[in-house]
Order: sequence, then C-alpha cells, then structure tokens
Amino acid sequence: MAEYQENFKRYEKKYLLDERQYERLRKEMSEEMEEDQYGLHTICNIYYDTPDFQLIRMSLEKPIYKEKLRMRSYGVPSKMDEVFLEIKKKFKGVVYKRRVSMTDEEAMRYLNHGIHPKNDGQIMHEIEWVVKRYAPLRPMVYIAYDRVALFGKHNPDLRMTFDRRIRFRTEKVDLCAGSYGTEILDPGQILLEVKIPGVMPLWMSDLFAELKIYPVSFSKYGTCYQNYILPAMEQGGKSCA
Repeated sequence: MAEYQENFKRYEKKYLLDERQYERLRKEMSEEMEEDQYGLHTICNIYYDTPDFQLIRMSLEKPIYKEKLRMRSYGVPSKMDEVFLEIKKKFKGVVYKRRVSMTDEEAMRYLNHGIHPKNDGQIMHEIEWVVKRYAPLRPMVYIAYDRVALFGKHNPDLRMTFDRRIRFRTEKVDLCAGSYGTEILDPGQILLEVKIPGVMPLWMSDLFAELKIYPVSFSKYGTCYQNYILPAMEQGGKSCA
C-alpha cells in the first residue's frame, strides 16, 4: 500500500459556491494554488453511528468537542483494496483527524463483526476506544462526492477542496456497492472547504470578499440526517437510496 498521512490538525472553513463563483475563484487564484496530482476523483465514506444516530445528533448540537467515526475509500474499492478507518474530532474549532489503513475486507470484519485487524498501533487503540464507547455502532449512512483538491504553491499545508454531487444512501451501506445515491446540493452548487494550519492568507480573504464568498455551517452527514433521514424516520422509516 502507498504511503499516507495518519494525522491531521487544522482549521476548516466551508463555503457554498455557484458555478460563476467557482470559475472566477479558480482563475483569480491560479498563481497561488495548484491542483493536486489526482485531478477530479470520487471519495466514498461510510459513517458509523448508533442505531438512534447518537453521534450525529450530538454533533448537530455544536458542542465544544465532537467526534465521528467513518470508513473511507478513494474511488469504489474491491474487498482487497485499501481503505481508511478514521476518527474525526473537532475541539474549539480545531479539526483533528486520525486514520489507519487496511483492506476493505479487514475493516468490515472489524467494524461489523469485531474481528481485529493486524494493525495494533496507537491510532487503532483510539479507534477501538471510540467503538467501545458508543457500542453498538452500525454502518448507518454512505456518502460520496466528486472532488478536486488544490494546494498552495508557496505553502503546501494550505489546501482547498471543491466537492460536487454530494450524494448519500441508507441502503447497501457498503463501499464496494458503487457510488450512487440521493444528491443533497442544489443543481450547480459546489462545496468549498479551506483547510489551513493557522490564519487564512490575506490574498484569499480579500478574494473571497470580492467574489462575495461567505462561510457557512455545513456538515455532509448532518445535512443528510436533518433533511432526509430524520424526516423519513418520522414518516415511517422510508429508506434513502
């Protein structure tokens, strides 16, 4: 398996753009930001939660500390392809992400059946603590999106991601089952996430102001739960595919 980053610590700011803002932004910041080597690619996630959605309900209350457990792949994997188990934590506005790599088959055996993978490092112990704390956890929601990522030419730690066609399902919650689902953004909308280790550069702040790009509070999983899953539950449990 390829080398990968296990730990992230950063601030994340989110913005909803239309196509005009996206095109202008890409053009105006071409001297500062560069597209990464992957180009347009699909990211697939399974969010694990309790049967009554305790983790996302707690997160939506905007506490000082919150956490999520998810399984992620880059593209639709086969059972023997590499995936990541991730804990995403947020404390006082700072996002921390810890993750370990294994095959899809190993991850599913562990999360769904309690069969431990070979990985026995510190991050795996942290994941185990979350799994035990919120037991029983289940694969509740699948979320995928098509992403383009950029990084700073002068500061590689500065990253921007543009996500389109954010889609989810609550049936066949399996990374290997394909990346289809119900879309949650309006046609033409794009979710921008700015990931920075510290303060936003002045050039970026000025450009956002010029293009009338303003921060929003937006959670992919939270939007799926509030706008689709919860209403469906209240109407009798209709699933989303």
